[in-house]
Amino acid sequence: MSSFQALMQEQVRNEFTASQQYIGIAVWFDGQDLPQLAAHFYRQSLEERNHAMMLVQYMLDREMQVTIPGVEVKPVNFQQVTDPIVAALEQEKEVTAQIEKLFRAAREEGDVIGEQFIQWFLKEQVEEVASTSTLLTVAERAGDNWFHLEDYLARETVGDEGADASAPAVAGGAL
Repeated sequence: MSSFQALMQEQVRNEFTASQQYIGIAVWFDGQDLPQLAAHFYRQSLEERNHAMMLVQYMLDREMQVTIPGVEVKPVNFQQVTDPIVAALEQEKEVTAQIEKLFRAAREEGDVIGEQFIQWFLKEQVEEVASTSTLLTVAERAGDNWFHLEDYLARETVGDEGADASAPAVAGGAL
């Protein structure tokens, strides 16, 4: 198994872990009676799940071995409205570094098809980090009035919500 293939398998786990963390964040917001924030992070969870399944479909198409791994458990005991958003931003920056590593591995191995596939994920990470950074800025400005953040999410579109016609195919179909 090449380094790129091993990293692809690892990235499936990373994306499912991100999906699971977003579910935890969404549930926390639901428990705080913040439905707009909860809905946003439920959608983010589905988007991360779809990213994992894009990787799976690519590996199936390239006749690579695919194993669906367990996920890392991330803490979801937050105190302030900004805490889960900070966790989400840290996670998106971590995923960006992981995707960059995948890209470099494909390039070093001369896997031009793999390199081309990963380019979509690089573009996606720019959007993910930017939209999460904006959400954090708005949350910080909202201060103790969490409903300002709810109002912001009710009237603004944050991120592309996974709607990208150039996205790779999702194994089993996108949710």
